[in-house]
Amino acid sequence: MKEAAVEDLHHYRNLSEFFRRKLKPQARPVCDSHCVISPSDGKILHFGRVKNCEVEQVKGVTYSLESFLGPQNWTENLPITKTSFQDQLVTKEGNELYHCVIYLAPGDYHCFHSPTDWNVYHRRHFPGSLMSVNPGVARWIKELFCYNERVVLTGGWKHGFFSLTAVGATNVGSIRIYFDRDLQTNSPRYSKGSHNDMSYVTNNNQDGIVMRKGEQLGEFNLGSTIVLIFEAPKDFTFNLKAGQKIHFGEAVGSM
Repeated sequence: MKEAAVEDLHHYRNLSEFFRRKLKPQARPVCDSHCVISPSDGKILHFGRVKNCEVEQVKGVTYSLESFLGPQNWTENLPITKTSFQDQLVTKEGNELYHCVIYLAPGDYHCFHSPTDWNVYHRRHFPGSLMSVNPGVARWIKELFCYNERVVLTGGWKHGFFSLTAVGATNVGSIRIYFDRDLQTNSPRYSKGSHNDMSYVTNNNQDGIVMRKGEQLGEFNLGSTIVLIFEAPKDFTFNLKAGQKIHFGEAVGSM
């Protein structure tokens, strides 16, 4: 509680407010020396290069990149000349696709922030289910992240494609994106298995939503998961160990 902007427990009307508590500004300094930082507090479940169009949710358990992100039609004006879904996401020759999975336990700080300087062009909302994303459960439900409700933000950074996906969990259908008031998660009016798209790029705004590293992005109501999938040069290296605890603002990796 010493990290909380308001330390008095009586200030919080319910558990949900407590989980979404704001922190004192100095509680989470943002690393300047690495181009990608952790968007949240949590535990590093998996990270590395994306291989064979699959990503690991925990060690040894994979899910399909295309099932997770949905069809690649957020750049409809570009001709698709590459065969694999993974290759379609890589926009610059010589780059690789990387991923990082961060699990937020119920006790963690539940706001999440921009992991880098980037432009968000598109939002895709999958209503989905709300199964537990606890690592123990993630080991025996293949493609768990593809079943659960999630909000996929896609865009670009200085090295090409960049995406952040907030995955809902038990009782965490409420995913909030601060700049998107139209987003309604955990809503019975959506059919599971569908997805709803929203473009932030308009004729008057070709830049989409401009985010700076460390800027507040959104919040969960309990425990959940954040998945980063992004393009970077081959010399990108992660400053992480699988299973480690991490705080928002700490280094994820750099060139």
